[in-house]
Amino acid sequence: MPGKYKLLVEHARQLVPVTRSGARFLRGDDMKSVDVMEGAPGGYSVLVDSDGVIADMGPSEEVEQRVDRGQVEQVIDASGRCVLPGFVDAHTHPVWAGDRVHEFALKLAGASYMEIHKQGGGIHYTVTHTRQASEDELFQAFSHRLSRMVRAGTTLVECKSGYGLDLHNEVKMLKVIERARRLGLVGISSTYCGAHAVPIGQTSKEATDDIINNQLPDIKKRMESGELTVDNIDVFCEVGVFDLEQTREILKAGKAMGLQINFHGEELHRLNSAEMGAGLGADAISHLEEVSKTGLTAMSQAGTVAVILPTTAYNLHLQPPPVRSMIDNGVIVALGTDFNPNAHCLAMPLVMNLACVTMKMSMQEALVAATLNAAHALGRSARHGSLEVGKVADMIIVDAPRWEHIIYQMGSHDSLISAVMHKGQVVHSTNL
Repeated sequence: MPGKYKLLVEHARQLVPVTRSGARFLRGDDMKSVDVMEGAPGGYSVLVDSDGVIADMGPSEEVEQRVDRGQVEQVIDASGRCVLPGFVDAHTHPVWAGDRVHEFALKLAGASYMEIHKQGGGIHYTVTHTRQASEDELFQAFSHRLSRMVRAGTTLVECKSGYGLDLHNEVKMLKVIERARRLGLVGISSTYCGAHAVPIGQTSKEATDDIINNQLPDIKKRMESGELTVDNIDVFCEVGVFDLEQTREILKAGKAMGLQINFHGEELHRLNSAEMGAGLGADAISHLEEVSKTGLTAMSQAGTVAVILPTTAYNLHLQPPPVRSMIDNGVIVALGTDFNPNAHCLAMPLVMNLACVTMKMSMQEALVAATLNAAHALGRSARHGSLEVGKVADMIIVDAPRWEHIIYQMGSHDSLISAVMHKGQVVHSTNL
């Protein structure tokens, strides 16, 4: 018989809830006030019930008085270590075949992203290889990538389609994401991104019509039958891809079938997509390197999350998005790896380091952006993104005396993360 409690993590030197206020997000100066519990003689504990939900937390001496240890299935001693919420990766493209390491060399030699794209490289190169791959081949590669994300502390990840660009292959990618979601190694928010690029041989208008009249209705039927779970709709709003009005129409069609709006905007050119997205009630907009002050005001007023992707600006030598202005103007800021063949990074700790160094975020702001605010970007912060009683027990144990080491020790997350827990189940451990 399973016990009443699935897990007890005890005696942590630091317990970092991020917040215990029940807040769904933090913005402005509140991002600097990360909740850290420390100083108790016996450390701190987190108790997880049989459903994988946090049942109790606080000083270990107090929690131990409230629990019968005989009813706990697993006990982990976190003495000298820190317990944090699992990281939430708010933007990834993890289902694809065919790497683009050769394009990395081209970029180093001075070629721009759009120059490579126009020559049939970039997204189109990946589309060709992804279309040729079977569902099983894509699933095997995707599963390996997910396991690497988990080892780096990610417990909830947004996963996009977008390298199919036709109904058959977009559905194939969404099926791969659905298979992984049902395995339960990590939480997944699934995104339909059929408007990631204009298919070769089509105009953007033809592609827009196909998405609205063919692809989305088919996906809706598969969602209603239970075959697929899709949470978000994404469009790459950009010069030479989908213009502002086409993006608007696709996003509206997705919203009409219950999908959350979560799209690429203002990356390479200023098209006023931030203003447009905020007007539609978008949950999140990613990139935003070229966002205007008016766009920031609109996003702040609408509560639209800015998903910042430090690896993209770093790899493409772009001007970083104005993160300090975002925070100062009350925009909710989240982080994502943007993992894809163009930005091959699976580790949120590295992204947090880049955010601090290249975008002038504090470590507290980066942690909030990688946990609670990223969960909010996916509509999941009621249950994810912080350690609070009643929330899902997605946690990591960091083998360091202070939580900041996970950002400070750049690239050392493999040796720092002792354990990763998803719904109170240990899904990765190294040094327990």
